[in-house]
Amino acid sequence: MTEVIFPPLMSGLAVTGGEDPFHTACLQAAVGCDAGLVVHNLSPDSLSAAIVFAPEVALQDAMAMLPVCGVGFQNALGALAPPEVAVHLEWGGGLRINGAKCGHMRVAASTKNPDEVPDWLVVGLSLPLWPKDDETGHSPDETALYAEGCADVEAPRLLESWARHTLNWIARWSEEGVKPVHGEWRGLVHGMGEEATQNGQTGSFLGVDERFGMLLRQGDDTTLIPLTTLLEDL
Repeated sequence: MTEVIFPPLMSGLAVTGGEDPFHTACLQAAVGCDAGLVVHNLSPDSLSAAIVFAPEVALQDAMAMLPVCGVGFQNALGALAPPEVAVHLEWGGGLRINGAKCGHMRVAASTKNPDEVPDWLVVGLSLPLWPKDDETGHSPDETALYAEGCADVEAPRLLESWARHTLNWIARWSEEGVKPVHGEWRGLVHGMGEEATQNGQTGSFLGVDERFGMLLRQGDDTTLIPLTTLLEDL
């Protein structure tokens, strides 16, 4: 197994087979592991990983770790992939490469109360490396990393890069607040200004509020969908 080297303040835990790093990270967090643990599973066909956080702010503010990890991923892949490869982020955690869906991020926490400081929060990353079938072509709506001109991007190096860039953005968020993250993320978000459906509601995706809540315009009404609605049940 190729060694994966993480930056200071982070540590790695490799899992194999069908074990899901996201669920493993949530279990590790629940029993009290250190923040900065990166659980990962690198197979020939996919990269899966999850980072454990120990927030010191209320959940509604700690949810910024989802866009932070998304920006970290875009920066990481941008540093390793050919310059013509475009990476964008969906509000709900989806990832897009050259316009097509390519993996996703997910999030869970010890509480769903937006005003409560969670004991832990976990952000997971799932990225297909090869298309599911053996054909050289792929759907224009769904792709895989190596089908988009990124065959030279090694999964261990991408994982290391994601950890480093995410750690850098965590530091900026901690020192400067949400503004720089907000600014970077807005330049990467997919579908702003277009019709979107979220939580059973459809409208024009106007943008986000200061906590990255989605603003959906439906006729004369604007609905706010908090980022906390993306929290998964465990």
